[in-house]
Amino acid sequence: MNIKNTALQVNKQSSHNPIIDKIYTADPSAHVWEDGKVYIYASHDMDPARGCDLMDRYHVFSSADMVNWVDEGEILRSEDVAWGRPEGGFMWAPDCAYKNGTYYFYYPHPSGSAWNDTWKIGVATSKKPASEFVDQGYVPGLGGFALIDPCVLVDDDERAYMYYGGGSRCEGGELNDDMMSIKGDMLEMEGLEDFHEAAWVFKRQGLYYLTYADNLEGNNRMRYATSDKPLGPWTYRGIFLEPTGCSTTHGSVAEFKGQWYLFYHNQEISNEGNLRSVCIDYLYFNEDGSIQTVVQTKEGVLPVVHTPSEALDLNRYESAASSTGGGASLETDKQGNRFISGLGGEGSYCEFEHVAGEQGGRAALFIHYATEERLAKLHLTVNGSDYSLLNVRSTGSLSEFSGEARITVPLEPGHNNIIRLSGGYGEVRVARMLVGMLEG
Repeated sequence: MNIKNTALQVNKQSSHNPIIDKIYTADPSAHVWEDGKVYIYASHDMDPARGCDLMDRYHVFSSADMVNWVDEGEILRSEDVAWGRPEGGFMWAPDCAYKNGTYYFYYPHPSGSAWNDTWKIGVATSKKPASEFVDQGYVPGLGGFALIDPCVLVDDDERAYMYYGGGSRCEGGELNDDMMSIKGDMLEMEGLEDFHEAAWVFKRQGLYYLTYADNLEGNNRMRYATSDKPLGPWTYRGIFLEPTGCSTTHGSVAEFKGQWYLFYHNQEISNEGNLRSVCIDYLYFNEDGSIQTVVQTKEGVLPVVHTPSEALDLNRYESAASSTGGGASLETDKQGNRFISGLGGEGSYCEFEHVAGEQGGRAALFIHYATEERLAKLHLTVNGSDYSLLNVRSTGSLSEFSGEARITVPLEPGHNNIIRLSGGYGEVRVARMLVGMLEG
């Protein structure tokens, strides 16, 4: 059965926090590009958690209304970085900038096994905001001990500035026109109080803001400083985000259609500090330019434009499981609806064979499920490649197939793609999987 030109139905009244709940994401860097959408470039906490050394596989998320978020898919992993740490991992907080028709994705990654002594700032580029990024190496002269969390500001005059830091030191400098090298030397940012990491710089009404995480033990807060120049000196202004319940904090600030927002993370879904989730709340300013304390909410933010359907038109195809194993089986209920059960046992799986990939490229998977568990999981592999543990949150009962886990993955051309969902992480029933090919 194929479903042509079907748009997702949307009935969300607010974004809800966390906004991304199928995989664990942290350190959101948000930007609004010329297509009118807001994009989040996030780090990815690998599940099951061991520590921040496992962070890898950057994803991008987009929205046209701040409420309905599309996983644009993975854009880079440590295996793609020829100059990087042989053991992989350590793909920490990134950022993205746009200049002269090119998107520049900046990320910290060690170049050696002694990870904290060998940090560098890598750069991948693309002509598109959320796909086809290719690693170009790293910014010469940057990095070293604990220097992480790149942020890039392209100013109104098209001059670009790089900021980063860690270990209580924050540095900034101007980028050359190539966006991959520093003009002159990096300078220490003066005037910051209790800087720890997570530098983020934005501009509002001619005033530059530098936000960052402080050193509050076990529960960082976000502070900020302002300046009339992009490289300071800075005037410390205070704390604007109290602890989120997570041992780390990291955020970004962006304006979308006249409203300012704070993007940050917490551990609301997992209750684990190494499995974090991205949130959004409103950001407000006083008349003197100071930032009001952000109110953290479960409701999140309201849609900017009320639309009856998601701004995504897909050719979608329904795919049925071709095989099951490890205790999983295909069943039929009294109404004749088919579903896969038995995915709670270790070693259980269902496999979708001969999945159409058309000409090849990015495809959105929509997995419809039911579970009584507060938080179950399904392990996703595509053509033998490991992608993620997908969070599968309660639908209320094993007969209520209202859950939808969505993620974007690459498919090969033709009809021989194989998608496997493995269980063993709580009882889940899968009703169907829809596959939608994405443009670009």
